[in-house]
Amino acid sequence: YICKADFPGCFFAGPPHVGSPAILRIVDGVAYVGTDDGYLSAVDIENRQERWSFQAGAGASSPRIVDGVAYVGTDDGHLYAIDIQTGQERWSFKTGGAIGSSPAVVDGVAYFGSEDGNLYAVDIETGREKWRFKTEGFVFSSPAVAGRVVYFGSHDGYLYAVDTNTGQERWKFKTGKDLESSPAIADGVVYVGSWDGNLYAVDAATGQEKWRFKTEAPIESSPAVADGVVYIGSYDGYLYAVDTQTGRRKWRYMTADSVLSSPTIVDGVVYFGSRDGHLYALE
Repeated sequence: YICKADFPGCFFAGPPHVGSPAILRIVDGVAYVGTDDGYLSAVDIENRQERWSFQAGAGASSPRIVDGVAYVGTDDGHLYAIDIQTGQERWSFKTGGAIGSSPAVVDGVAYFGSEDGNLYAVDIETGREKWRFKTEGFVFSSPAVAGRVVYFGSHDGYLYAVDTNTGQERWKFKTGKDLESSPAIADGVVYVGSWDGNLYAVDAATGQEKWRFKTEAPIESSPAVADGVVYIGSYDGYLYAVDTQTGRRKWRYMTADSVLSSPTIVDGVVYFGSRDGHLYALE
């Protein structure tokens, strides 16, 4: 344990319509902040001055910044591409439901989910759809791409692996409940948490389960993997460290409320937030 910081609110990751006051991403000294009222703003961290603000129309997801463009989804069902220098819209793409998923942008394509149950692949130059993949539930999970496969979860309880070129299913893996956790991929294994309270390790090539680790409550937190350990939070108030080879717990740390945020590991320190209003840093 290193430290914790007090903040007058809650930390959690997930779709903005469930109450997050602001979801941000920091790139090159600028914080890009999406809010419940539908604004995406760029704020200079050093002088604390707003560079620009873009009205997206409804609650905004956590933006993805790639090659000078911010890609952000909104509750009104649009994915927007915004020039980060000017704050001007390049294009927008309309889906049939709210977008709480943060897009993955790889090789000129943005992959993102929607409440209409689809995962979309959209060309980032034109804003035109390449393909869509239909599930039987909302797609809040932010996708992860490795090789020619995009991995994501759905509220239908499945973890999906879909070919990035064709949009065809490679495999799907059934968990016991909804998936809002975003998958992490390391060394040929996909790690994802489920509302059934389990952290799953699934072979990325075959979709076969390698192991599962049971927490005491649903998991909305997305896992982070470093040095043979996967870290994940749970509604039971713990942050867990689990051995990637065995699926056994190495340690857990208790907070005073649910851990919905996704941990970040920097220089051997794990940072995460809890709904108890603290930001934690653990060795």
